[in-house]
Amino acid sequence: MRYTSLRLGLFVASLAILVLLGLRGFLLLAAAVLVSGVLSYFLLGELRNAMGQRISSRLSGWGRRIDASTRAEDEPDQREPDQRER
Repeated sequence: MRYTSLRLGLFVASLAILVLLGLRGFLLLAAAVLVSGVLSYFLLGELRNAMGQRISSRLSGWGRRIDASTRAEDEPDQREPDQRER
């Protein structure tokens, strides 16, 4: 959430500076996206990497749970034949 807020802040700041420089319309938006993107690449690299690691660990945790569930479903039923679901 912090990375996203800072990224949005960089965009708004870039937009404001470019308005003061006289840009308008589509050129203003395109330049603000470009400037804020370049700035965030250099200024927010550490936060971006940390966010990526958090997302990656969360997804790998989900993957491990899915694999465990799949293995549990694939194991043969060890119950007595008369106790199995019909």
